[in-house]
Amino acid sequence: MQEPNLSSVNEFILLGFSFSPRTTSLLFAAFLMTYLLIILGNSLITILICLDSHLHTPMYFFICVLSMLDLGYTTTTVPQMLAHLTSQKKTISFTSCVAQMYIFLVLGITKSWLFAIMSIDRYVAICHPLRYKVIMSPWLCGVMVIFCGLWGVISALVYTVFAMRLPYCGPNKINHFFCEVPAVLKLACADTSVNDRVDFILGFSVIVIPFSLIFVIYINIFMAILRIRSVQGRLKSFSTCASHITVVTMFCMPAMVMYMKPGSEASPDEDKKLALFYNVISAFLNPIIYSLRNKDVKRALLKVTGWSRAPE
Repeated sequence: MQEPNLSSVNEFILLGFSFSPRTTSLLFAAFLMTYLLIILGNSLITILICLDSHLHTPMYFFICVLSMLDLGYTTTTVPQMLAHLTSQKKTISFTSCVAQMYIFLVLGITKSWLFAIMSIDRYVAICHPLRYKVIMSPWLCGVMVIFCGLWGVISALVYTVFAMRLPYCGPNKINHFFCEVPAVLKLACADTSVNDRVDFILGFSVIVIPFSLIFVIYINIFMAILRIRSVQGRLKSFSTCASHITVVTMFCMPAMVMYMKPGSEASPDEDKKLALFYNVISAFLNPIIYSLRNKDVKRALLKVTGWSRAPE
């Protein structure tokens, strides 16, 4: 008897967004402009933090890492999406799909844990201001970022291995704009219930645990803020926290919905919107919410460009 070929798929077709040609042109222009602004905003933040010695603090170090992650995160998916919007050929090789899936997961998981690390930084700054520089030493900050990266590499490897160990022998059309795990799993010629459980467990460890840690830390931070007697001091502390909470919510909530629901309950259109939000829109808004509205960053921008001649 002839055994069925369970590894016949050597490329996938990314269906992306289905719109009329006229709408597609507008969509391309909007995504291209957004991507260019993501590159500009996050690159500008990274350069300013590197050049201005006043920004060489733990908080801005983490913001710099976040900006670099956002650059890599969007570059993994958006250029390909733009190319497919202007081309009839929307294929991606099996190897490229696996690579895209893995890199995307590494950067996303690292980013998720980095948000938790940034909340710890805010807790020390607000609750232990006199010991802040001692506790948040450059060595500790470096170790925490390395931990985020290693956890991202290991977790993404498990995600990817469990997804690609399945046979892909039938349809090769991915109803998404990039190779994301839930969308790819729908094409597997085997039962994916084990993958659903693995995804839930890993989703718990890379999204729910960091998010819960952030939640607990901010309860303690808000309690400390309420003990501050100065109204101005309260507002200043809360302003920093509000920015962080906003960017965390924009990223973690859609990602949690995407990766922790069973594959059978997934809606392709809903998944694409969620992915677009935590992949593109959050990376676009992060520099605005977290950094560009910050007085220290504005001062550094004026100083680097030479627009500020007044002594500090």
